[in-house]
Amino acid sequence: MYTRNDRKEARVKARRRIRERARGAADKPRLAVHRSLKHIYAQAIDDESGHTLAAASTMDPECRQQLKKGGGDIGAAKIVGSAIAARLLAKGVKTVVFDRGGFRYHGRVKALAEAARAGGLEF
Repeated sequence: MYTRNDRKEARVKARRRIRERARGAADKPRLAVHRSLKHIYAQAIDDESGHTLAAASTMDPECRQQLKKGGGDIGAAKIVGSAIAARLLAKGVKTVVFDRGGFRYHGRVKALAEAARAGGLEF
């Protein structure tokens, strides 16, 4: 049986492997996703300059108005995915590099990615 620390270390190792390949630029930023038990966060990062171009999370007032309950479910991830897509398209960014942050591409992470694609982003 894995302990919490073993799972966390495995996620951090996977995150490092992903970051070796996923590099963001101004025209094609890295869409980084982080999830906790209660919330999910997404931000588009230009790694060359070290700036965040856009961000969205279940903590945002815009997203909170649309949430039915807390921010730890698939419905909330879809809201955040569509919000980050709208904010990036408003800035003229259409393509991104997806960084799942060491989390499995399943559940809330997958729902966020699919909502961002449906919102007009290309991975």
